[in-house]
Amino acid sequence: MTTTQFRVPDISCDHCVRAITTEVSAVAHVAKVTVDIPSKLVTIDHQNVPAPTLVSAINEAGFDTVEAVA
Repeated sequence: MTTTQFRVPDISCDHCVRAITTEVSAVAHVAKVTVDIPSKLVTIDHQNVPAPTLVSAINEAGFDTVEAVA
């Protein structure tokens, strides 16, 4: 299992959390999605899903600015 984090500055409410969680969870091989509003971090546990695929899912949820966290 791999964990990847992204900073998404526009996260501000529970609706944002639901939108991101729904889109990213629909990606094959994603096991868990955690969205933290105060830190604006999206943490994704997955099995070898390429980062661009995860970013695309976050974009589909309506968030254009996504920054990978090392």
